Amino acid sequence: MRAFVHPTVDQMTPQAILHALADPERAKIYAEIAGLGCIQGCATLADTGERVIPKSSLSQHFRVLREAGLIRSERHGVEMRNYARCAEIDARFPGLLVAIMRAYAQNSGQEFAEAVAAKHA
Repeated sequence: MRAFVHPTVDQMTPQAILHALADPERAKIYAEIAGLGCIQGCATLADTGERVIPKSSLSQHFRVLREAGLIRSERHGVEMRNYARCAEIDARFPGLLVAIMRAYAQNSGQEFAEAVAAKHA
């Protein structure tokens, strides 16, 4: 099994973060992980409420979020656990995540996006 690639704080770029969160489904997945403030397993995030995300699509979303530095993924047996790297990103790019999540909240009324924005305000 290949190890996950997690960029260091110095390797994170605003372009990668913006690209990762440009997809509304990925933004919703990230908002759920960050807004709940706890480690989330992949299976709990497959159902976004509107539809169930196929495993292949979900793994791609996690890969993009992970490579942008937004989440850290760890294998625990057969389960993959994910947690947000909000503090690291806020230290490198103050206010970036708040601005992005507030924009999503204003445009779509996503309660998770609002929770992330409030958590980092």
